[in-house]
Amino acid sequence: MSNQILIVDDSPLWREAVRSILQTHLDLVIIGECSDGLEAVQKSEELQPDLILLDVGLPNLNGLEAARQIRKVAPASRILFLSSYQWPEIVHEAMSVGALGFVLKVKASRELLPAIRTVLRDQLFIGTGLSPFDPTKPP
Repeated sequence: MSNQILIVDDSPLWREAVRSILQTHLDLVIIGECSDGLEAVQKSEELQPDLILLDVGLPNLNGLEAARQIRKVAPASRILFLSSYQWPEIVHEAMSVGALGFVLKVKASRELLPAIRTVLRDQLFIGTGLSPFDPTKPP
């Protein structure tokens, strides 16, 4: 069975890098790509992907706000943030809005696939170099 993935990032080069990481894994199928937060909400509602790889810094609607809206229109979709932001406040907010994972872009070559596998099992994944997430404590 394949898992359908939506990639959301404003950098075409980064989307290409993610595609190249995923292309050899036949169970991971990219069903769409978009470059801003508003489009991410629309595509999530339309496609209902199993997993959304979402950047924080997006035009029109940032990734955190997009995630809030995606939770409403595609509640079964899992969200994995893939970002260059590593501040504890950002990671905490990302997880608080319903994401199951957060990976730093600089670690994507090593951590993206394990993160995807973990999040698809409905388990939390916090990449190395990031503060552990505790939903009971503010950052």
